[in-house]
Amino acid sequence: MEWNARRLEVVEPSPTLAISAKAAELKKKGEDIVSFGAGEPDFETPAHIKEAAKKAIDKGMTRYTAVSGTVELRDAIITKFKRDNGLEYSRNQIIVGTGGKQVIYNFFLATLNPGDEVVIPAPYWVSYADIVRLAEGKPVIVPTSKADNFRISPAQLEKAITPKTKVVVLNSPSNPTGSAYSRKELEAIGEVILKHKVMVLSDDIYESIVFDGFQFSNLAMLSPELKELTFIANGVSKAYSMTGWRIGYGAGPLHIIQNMDTIQSQSTSNPSSISQAAAEAALIGDQTCVAEMAKAFQKRRDLIVGLLNEIPGVEVNVPQGAFYVFPYLTGVYETDGFKKLQSASSETSKSKLFCAHLLDKYKVAAVPGIAFGDDNALRLSYAMGEEDIKKGVSRISEMVKDFSR
Repeated sequence: MEWNARRLEVVEPSPTLAISAKAAELKKKGEDIVSFGAGEPDFETPAHIKEAAKKAIDKGMTRYTAVSGTVELRDAIITKFKRDNGLEYSRNQIIVGTGGKQVIYNFFLATLNPGDEVVIPAPYWVSYADIVRLAEGKPVIVPTSKADNFRISPAQLEKAITPKTKVVVLNSPSNPTGSAYSRKELEAIGEVILKHKVMVLSDDIYESIVFDGFQFSNLAMLSPELKELTFIANGVSKAYSMTGWRIGYGAGPLHIIQNMDTIQSQSTSNPSSISQAAAEAALIGDQTCVAEMAKAFQKRRDLIVGLLNEIPGVEVNVPQGAFYVFPYLTGVYETDGFKKLQSASSETSKSKLFCAHLLDKYKVAAVPGIAFGDDNALRLSYAMGEEDIKKGVSRISEMVKDFSR
């Protein structure tokens, strides 16, 4: 008897989680590891949010809630959309899930039929393509360029859409590049979306982490017609440093939310009642903490970009948001030392080989760019202290210099 489900043949374990787990294991063994792998803020969850969770426990809020989330949290999400985005949603257009990843997973389960195509600009968050495959859809990967700051153009989007296209994914600011779409750029993309009447998954999880006065927009904010074609996925994990609380939320057309509710009712049911109380406090409470964390991330961005651009053969764009950089290594790949390393290895991915050597010999954990659809780079998360950033980049610089000797 075959015990493994065939759907496992089309997916792989999350490489970012695997890298983070390996780095943590080495640290426990006493290794001096600098880990750029984890995609989570290093700040404490703000005190008023933790206090709300404690009060919820004391009040006995420990029972099942509605599958789609408590009335109070969904109303808080409605308030957030109106306050931050100028968007109006009714309570039955909101769903709360166990993290943003579950919200995205349920969205694709609720919308895709076998063979439906989903356009995904690359570099992309590692889970998009595998979630689409698990939902029996077909990822259509559209490579973007460093020269265009990793943003898909309307012409590229137009070319990628076919009669089988059902969804286009937009993640702004982006994981792994930190690039973001301006309102003007989104307006041009919106024209293509309206022409073909396809759905958009707008992954806004890094909405509040933007730099240099950048003004966040999504397609739903542009017109009522685009709002009807847009599903917004968001959550409290990045903005409020609440990754472990596992609360994500989505907003969109009523029929999609109803179908997602049905799916969730037969899988996890409701998210944690205590975490929902904390998320409510996060969304409707004092937002000063959000701005303070974004300010700290911008300072770290400036530090890591400056240090990386000093390394020969390494090129990195300046991110407009999130807390990642995506340095290109094409110059490093041409060094004699790297070519020698490559010839002695059976690994065909250059970024995997680079990151394996970096962790093994220089004690720095990073995620290979190929995991995000671009083998020319690696992803570094700068959700860490400035001294660790300096130490980690110094080790990367040392390795690159060794390749050139």
